[in-house]
Amino acid sequence: MNTNIVTDPDQFLQQAAALPADARSVCDGVFLVAPEQFRFCEDSARDNRYMQAVAFDQQRALAEHQALAQKLRQLGVPTVMFPGDPACPDGIFPNNAFATANGRLVLGAMKHPARQRETYRRDIRFWFQQAMGMEVVALEGEGRVAELTGVLIIDRSRRLGFCGMSERVNEAGLAAMARALGLALVFRFDLADGEYHTNVVMSVLAGRAVVLQREAITTPGAADAIAAFYGQRVLWISETQKQAFAGNCLAVTERDVLMSETGYSSLSHTQIQRLQDWQFVLHPLPATEVEKAGGSVRCMVGELFL
Repeated sequence: MNTNIVTDPDQFLQQAAALPADARSVCDGVFLVAPEQFRFCEDSARDNRYMQAVAFDQQRALAEHQALAQKLRQLGVPTVMFPGDPACPDGIFPNNAFATANGRLVLGAMKHPARQRETYRRDIRFWFQQAMGMEVVALEGEGRVAELTGVLIIDRSRRLGFCGMSERVNEAGLAAMARALGLALVFRFDLADGEYHTNVVMSVLAGRAVVLQREAITTPGAADAIAAFYGQRVLWISETQKQAFAGNCLAVTERDVLMSETGYSSLSHTQIQRLQDWQFVLHPLPATEVEKAGGSVRCMVGELFL
């Protein structure tokens, strides 16, 4: 499938308006990677300013991860758990390395060697191939950098992608991701210096609302165009709220949205009320230890689209 990748805000609005919202907007299930080997990743620290150069408490991270898995199961979301790998200190964040769509497991083209090792895990590949019957598509090679739903936010209902360009994605990687994930249209824009993943900056919730931080998107008119597309259902967040990972949230059902307690606590009563008015239920989860590694709740969840 050929994907149209656009950079002009007006062109995006014109083409996005023609997309039917006829696909499933939320996942069929999720997969997680346990943090048994959770530790500071020097590779990632080179260009992830959200990381904290401190020792991580592995037991606390494990408890936070277990709370996430328990919440997903309480919400009726089928959840598959893979063990951690000693060679993969950032393995707790599988959504950067693995994505699913159209009967495929897509393996990201990771920038750093420590993260590249995640996509080589035979146990994860084998499970998707044998248990799920999925074709495996590897994006690595040909100079590509493509960290999947870290850099690419997807409105699944419309097969519409939003990609913020950073050191974790390049043009060749974006084109390969868009093809492999079967997207009809991608709006490409630049992120501010120091931003590494779009999923810290924004989130599309079940195809009907967007959480967005304006200053993190530097392409003129891009943030306003995204907001205009979702009409009255845009939740603007501040720089401080972005730093608290309020934008790193995920709708796992049509109404249930997961985010960290840190992100939730940063929101105002008015912002929370707006999300509730849009028929979302917020589920704040402990993640302060995991957030020291530069990611939050959304980063820990790999989505299954069957």
